[in-house]
Formats: sequence, structure tokens, C-alpha cells
Amino acid sequence: MNEPGLLRRFVATPRFVLVVIIVLLVAVLVAVKPSFLNGTFVIAPLLTSIAVFTVVGLAQMMVLSIGHMNIAVGQMAAFGAMVSGITFDLAGWPLVAGIAAGLVAGAAIGALTGWIIARTGVNSFIVTLAMSFALLGLVPTIYSSLSAGSAFTTKPAGFDLLGRGSFADVCLVGWCGPAAIPLIVVPVALVMVLVAVLFTKTRVGRELLLTGASVKAAELSGIPTGRRIVLAHALSGALAALAGILLATSIGSFTPSIGDEFMLQSFVGPILGGTLLAGGYVSVVGTFLGITLTLVIRKGLELFGVGIETLNVLLGVILLVALSADRVREVRLRRGRTPDASGAATPEREEVAA
Repeated sequence: MNEPGLLRRFVATPRFVLVVIIVLLVAVLVAVKPSFLNGTFVIAPLLTSIAVFTVVGLAQMMVLSIGHMNIAVGQMAAFGAMVSGITFDLAGWPLVAGIAAGLVAGAAIGALTGWIIARTGVNSFIVTLAMSFALLGLVPTIYSSLSAGSAFTTKPAGFDLLGRGSFADVCLVGWCGPAAIPLIVVPVALVMVLVAVLFTKTRVGRELLLTGASVKAAELSGIPTGRRIVLAHALSGALAALAGILLATSIGSFTPSIGDEFMLQSFVGPILGGTLLAGGYVSVVGTFLGITLTLVIRKGLELFGVGIETLNVLLGVILLVALSADRVREVRLRRGRTPDASGAATPEREEVAA
């Protein structure tokens, strides 16, 4: 009985608009450039990029949920990837252990950032900007001191399969999957599910959103806002590190430049997908769709021979439009906010997983 209402709600969301635009854009690209459907040289690299940048978007979305931002998302990705590279290159650790070390490192640097913000009250933009500059100097210094070529190239078992393998490399009962779908989408899909469950099914996720909606109201409700701020930044750091590690597996080595392109995309994806810059409202699938749209546009322009400068200008315009739409959504949600039993204001938000 609720299906018509749910359908109307979905049609009114930014996600529906993104789906329509992506479908139309792909149809036009296929009609004009049939080479867009080339599985090996177009679809597989595109899906790999979407997978990596979706994790980047989720890293930014994590702090946006509490009304913060992470300017250092690219440098945290480089730091976490570097730690994994060190465990592979110098310690000879297996793939899973090295990835875990990188995630812990990313979470630690993120938690430190969140702790500074919570203890000092300094704006997250200032603190993460300072952390960005600190890591920008630290990461290349460590690379140059530990490796002759400023890169870690040792590959443990499963490294290439994760980053460059496809479903065609995994055969069950004599059947092999499509070569155009990279295996890297599997861990990313799992991460999306886990993040969606965090925000929709757990108390901690709801407390993060309430902290973003109103810190004072959250404190009056008994929510430990300081700890939630630290947690949000720790999870952001861990996700950023994961994105850096996945990018390293896709290019085949760990370098200081990992994460250089992450910051702009980290904002475009979530905001296009409906996440509020002011906090209290997130969309996991919307983040994925926002990233997909920008990368489909980018791939299409590349097929037409458009230079990187034009791509950057277009991404800047897309971000400006997304920020304008974010402001409109924020005003609408603030007006639709209703008090709960404790008198705290709570936003009428949609399911973040859908």
C-alpha cells in the first residue's frame, strides 16, 4: 500500500534526477560514439574509476553527516596507501594484513584530526587544511627516505587480481564472468552496504546525523558529540585510505601522488547525490550516482578529445551547481524539521541507502 508513496518520494529525490541524466547521457554517448561500449578499454576503466571515487565520496560524506568537511581527504588517502605500501615492500606482509594496516593508519590520522576539532572547537575546514599541508610534506619525505624511486612496487599475492582483475578471471563450474566488470567493484559494493547500514540501522549512525542536524540539540539528547566527531573523522580517514589503496592496486604501485585528484570529486559526488553540506542528511546511493555522472561525463569528453583543463572547468561548474542545489535542499529540510519528544529538532530525511 505504501509503494505509490515510496515511488513519488523517490521521483522527488536528487537520485531519480541523477538516474535519468545518466541513462540519457549514456544513450547519447553510445549513439554518437559506439566505442563507448568497448569493454576492455572504456567500460572496465570507467567502472574502476567509479569504484575508487565512490569510496572517496563516502569518505567525505562521513564528515558531511556531522556538518564538517575533510580538506585532507586526498592526503589521508596517500598516507594510508603509503603505510600499506611499506608493509608490502619492506615487511613482506600479505595483502589483507597490509590493507588492514593502511586502514588503521588512515583511521588514526582521521581520529587525530577529529580529536583536535572536538577539543579546540576550531572549524573543520581550518584543521583539515592544516592536516593536508602537514601530510603533503610528510608523505613524500617518507617515500624518498625509504625507496630509491619514491615508490613502493612490491605486490603481494592477490594484489593485481584485486586492482586489475575482472570477473573473467574468476570461473565457477566452467563459467567465467564478463571481462568488462572489474573485481574491484566487489569490495566497494560491500563498503557501500556497510555505510548504509551504519546510518539506517544503528544508533551510532543516527547520532552522527543528529549531531550534524544540531550539535546543541544532540547534546541535550545525551549524545556524546565530541566522540561522534572523532568517530566521523576516523571513519573518513579509513575510507580515504581504502580509496588510496584501491587506486594503488589499479595502477600497480604506491606513489606520493595518490589522492591528488580526490578532493574535488569527494565533494561533487555526495552533494550531487543529496547529502547536505550543513550536515544531518546523507545518501549513500546518491553519492555513488553523483560520482558515476561526473565520471561518465569525463569519459565521454575524453572520447571526444577534450583536454584536462576543460574537464576541470566542467567539474568546477558541476560543483557550483551542486552547492546551489544543496542550499535549496537545506532550506527546505530546515523548514520541514519537526521537534521530537525531547524537544530536539530532527530532520525529516529519506532512507540513506536508497
